[in-house]
Amino acid sequence: MDPVVSVVLPVRNGGGYLQEAVQSILRQSFDSLELILVDDGSNDGAVSRLTGDDPRLVLLSNPGRGVSSAFNTGFECATGAFIARMDADDLSLPQRLETQYRYLQKHPGVDICGACVEIFSDQEILGGNLRYQAWLNECRSPERIRRELFIESPIPNPTAMFRRAALQSLGGYRDPEWPEDYDLFLRADAAGMRMGKPDPVLYRWREHGQRLTRTDPRYHPGKFQAAKAHYLSLCRLSQERPLVIWGAGPGGRLMHDLLAQEGTSVTGFLEVHPRRIGGRKRDLPVWPIDEIGRMPEVFVLVAVGAAGVRPEIRQFMQRHDRVEGEHYLFVA
Repeated sequence: MDPVVSVVLPVRNGGGYLQEAVQSILRQSFDSLELILVDDGSNDGAVSRLTGDDPRLVLLSNPGRGVSSAFNTGFECATGAFIARMDADDLSLPQRLETQYRYLQKHPGVDICGACVEIFSDQEILGGNLRYQAWLNECRSPERIRRELFIESPIPNPTAMFRRAALQSLGGYRDPEWPEDYDLFLRADAAGMRMGKPDPVLYRWREHGQRLTRTDPRYHPGKFQAAKAHYLSLCRLSQERPLVIWGAGPGGRLMHDLLAQEGTSVTGFLEVHPRRIGGRKRDLPVWPIDEIGRMPEVFVLVAVGAAGVRPEIRQFMQRHDRVEGEHYLFVA
């Protein structure tokens, strides 16, 4: 009988983490699974050192074509009705697959299920990662994930479980100029797919200096912003509504420039900084934020991402009867 869940684990030089990652899947409470490990040109011997003879472990080769190609190679061979991701340096907690499977069974309108995470490291986890972890674990409902998708990806890539039909319709992962995982979730949103997460922490996400997010130039912050500008222009912004950017600093100006490259026009900036108000940026006016009371038709992209500022902006927008997702979005 075919497994219900196929777990695809792309790896290149998994080192000392790989065995533990593999065992965290093979020891799941949900045992109707196969683990497809795709070796993408490793030369560290970690794959050959895997121990055990579990027939659910399938080894494939994808010699050095990159993580997107490696995952897609595994997906082509997968037989499960649900396809899950796994990374070679992380740990899935024992109830992960069972909890995600039951969540998707309970929520037939959800196409992609993520998981709450615990970020861990050999070093101390500092404030920035702790804030990031808290935000990820608060973004669980499909409605909130859709609202906050343009801040960052609310679905940690290695936690994803897909309905097979959804992943097939998306064509798997691509190799864009920005992160391939964020691109996949933005394409899912553009296609009208819903994403959600169950409540408990199900995944231990290892932070270390050799992660792709630390070494791949596609993960540069500017690349994330380029992805946002592309998909905002493609599916979230109406050409009939004037567009305003909150923040005339470097982040707001970068978003303006990226939107312009996508053919999307901005009418001006909103600012709290007194030295910027009344001036011009990108040859556009810079207004004080209270000016929004005289702009009932505008859509606002909030390009300010300082720690703790989002609740204040939400309160301000609420006082002006603006609804997040309908009248404004955060993009930082």
